[in-house]
Amino acid sequence: MIKVLITDKLAQEGIDLLNSMDGVEAVVRTGIDKDELASIIGEYDGLIIRSGTRVTPEVLANSGKLKAIARAGVGVDNIDIPEATRKGIIVMNTPGGNTLSAAEHTMALILAMSRNVVPACNSLKSGAWDRKKYMGNQLNNKVLGLIGLGRIGMAVAQMAKGFNMKVLGHDPFAAPTDAEKSGVEVTEDLDRIFEEADFISVHVPRNEQTLNMIGAEQLEMMKPTVRLVNCARGGIINEDALYEALAANRIAGAALDVFPTEPPENTRFSEFEDCIATPHLGASTEEAQIEVAIEAAQILVDAIKGGPVKNALNAPSTSGAVPAIVSQYARLARRIGSVVSTIAPGHIKEIQVQYRGSIAEMAVEPVTLNFSIGLLQKHFDMPLNMVNTPVLAKERGISIDETKNTEAKDVASSFSAKVVTDKVTRTVAGSVFGGTLLRIIEIDGFNIEVTPQGSVLVIFNDDKPGVIGSVGTVCGKHGINICTMGVGQKPDEQKAMLAVSLDKEPDAEAIDELGKLDFVNEIYVCTLD
Repeated sequence: MIKVLITDKLAQEGIDLLNSMDGVEAVVRTGIDKDELASIIGEYDGLIIRSGTRVTPEVLANSGKLKAIARAGVGVDNIDIPEATRKGIIVMNTPGGNTLSAAEHTMALILAMSRNVVPACNSLKSGAWDRKKYMGNQLNNKVLGLIGLGRIGMAVAQMAKGFNMKVLGHDPFAAPTDAEKSGVEVTEDLDRIFEEADFISVHVPRNEQTLNMIGAEQLEMMKPTVRLVNCARGGIINEDALYEALAANRIAGAALDVFPTEPPENTRFSEFEDCIATPHLGASTEEAQIEVAIEAAQILVDAIKGGPVKNALNAPSTSGAVPAIVSQYARLARRIGSVVSTIAPGHIKEIQVQYRGSIAEMAVEPVTLNFSIGLLQKHFDMPLNMVNTPVLAKERGISIDETKNTEAKDVASSFSAKVVTDKVTRTVAGSVFGGTLLRIIEIDGFNIEVTPQGSVLVIFNDDKPGVIGSVGTVCGKHGINICTMGVGQKPDEQKAMLAVSLDKEPDAEAIDELGKLDFVNEIYVCTLD
């Protein structure tokens, strides 16, 4: 049974979806404190949160069987992603679910500011009738400066074009290739937006590069008629600088939906008629809440069950199921990694993997990653998976050089790995035959064919008669059955090797007896299942 813990208010549709899935149980525990969460989180396979729950290192200290966390929404400031990554926990969000909701709220604030909707409404309710005081401005032909051209930024651009606005866009990371086709003039010069825009809206994440990216210096560049909108993250617009600009009538207005601390510690912006403040309503539509709840539930369970991983922030995401042949090569690569880990003692200096033939034409990231897991698992006391393996490998200074060659060699398709340590260099290659049969086809230049499953015995030996019979005799004596066998020779060197898959792992006595055979140079037992 997969148990999913929900600790923040979630649309009922998401909870119902979880409970409708076979083998899934949703447990709702809203309002619990961090100590209680820390004490129970290890009992659950998955966690769904919104902005109220903070997932700290203390909460994750005893993460137990927790495999994935889904944030029903975009922001993940409340999740310690590096710690989750170290624990092998996938962290996902639902950026698509509230895209339109956030974009529409941005446009609502732009319209409200341009037509003085909020102060005019308050004035009328107080008994006044002052049409001249609240004269507005049209959006037609005005310049909208967008900082951030991700999903929400581009959705705002599309809506703004409907009002015949001129859209000038800048993205700190990379602008979409189709932005200009959508009518956005993309500029790499951020100052142009500050100098030319009538409205400026930010749609970037809060990080070291974007924190306080609009401060006093940038506000000084702007037109006195400019109006600013922040529906992204608090702190991107420096609040002190914004307050001073509004107080000095340096700008025409501002609209804030987000704040550095929520709820905000003070309400100083309430003194300005030309500043609208809303309580983080960007995603607060019934449709968006239902959509993100359903999406969070679905992607969480998919990830836990080993299906497609979507919207992962600390692991490769896949938009659909991995092709069957790639999955088979991933299984093969993990087992090859385990073999190499056993037969290549010492400190790893270099790792190379190569894809040849038809597999080289496919997206092979899962294959390389599974090879890494097989290779490195014995060096860590925690389970390695697709999330924590790249991080832990990087911490150890381990990198993989990957090459592809669509030209087949010997077989139609193959995967090979070369590992150099301070003691030895090993190369192991394998292939998948008929779409399902996993085979190791080469070890250190010896052409062999053996099934990588169960326990695999690898012997490097002198090339002389009687090797197979002697090994078989010892195995039989200890009640070990040989499943498949591969023999490779290098006649010029009078060297050979024997690789056999066994129905059970040989004990120390059997290994000792095999090692004493006069033709044995090296002997290894690889446990693959």
